Amino acid sequence: MEETGGATAYGASLAGGGFDVNKFVRQPQTIVRFLSWIFALVVFASITTEGYINSPHDPDAKCIFNQNDSACHYAIGIGVIAFLACVGFLVLDVYVPYMSNAQERKYAVMADLGFSGAWTFLWFVCFCLLASQWGKTHEIGAVPVDAARATVAFCFFSIATWGILTYFALGRFRRGVNEVTIPTYAEPTADLHTPYPPTYAPTSYNPTTYTPTTYTGYPGSVPDMHPQPPFTPQPQPQGDIGYQPPNY
Repeated sequence: MEETGGATAYGASLAGGGFDVNKFVRQPQTIVRFLSWIFALVVFASITTEGYINSPHDPDAKCIFNQNDSACHYAIGIGVIAFLACVGFLVLDVYVPYMSNAQERKYAVMADLGFSGAWTFLWFVCFCLLASQWGKTHEIGAVPVDAARATVAFCFFSIATWGILTYFALGRFRRGVNEVTIPTYAEPTADLHTPYPPTYAPTSYNPTTYTPTTYTGYPGSVPDMHPQPPFTPQPQPQGDIGYQPPNY
């Protein structure tokens, strides 16, 4: 689906956004694909119903395009495959927004791009073949002219519609490659030569010199700042002077 706003991946909104039927029907890609479906139906239906007639001299039915059965077979085959492909790609357009994997969306867009481009070329070949064979058809008395001309005309219209679908698919593919709507995380490689950012630059470290305090000894060996007086014997009481113990 084509999106004009919001986050997208390969031309479709991200998964989980829901599906809008009205928006899907009105978008140009859906309209052109539906026209391609109608044109393919007209081409192979016209040939299968009125593309073969019996000539007066041959009982077998022959292709109305110069009695060249290969031209009719080629147009029927291209028309039937294009008819079925339009239905398939319409369903794929509805399912793409529900794909959560961007790689799956890429494959879907690449399939649309490849098929649309191929069928643009094949419709061009079909138009050239039928127009050439119709120009060589001389006996047109019993030939349904309207059916033959309608087949050639709608082959030409199919070239235009499938070319437009190719253009739309190419645009979706280019947008999907250029957009990065589903980011992936990758571990950055370490760069040893890159300096620290200014915000996270480490502060300079200036070591300080530590001078330990020296002691001459244990705390008990530190001299007393208040010395005690020298030791003197305790004097005897004054009342005992001259006392002699009695002798028995």
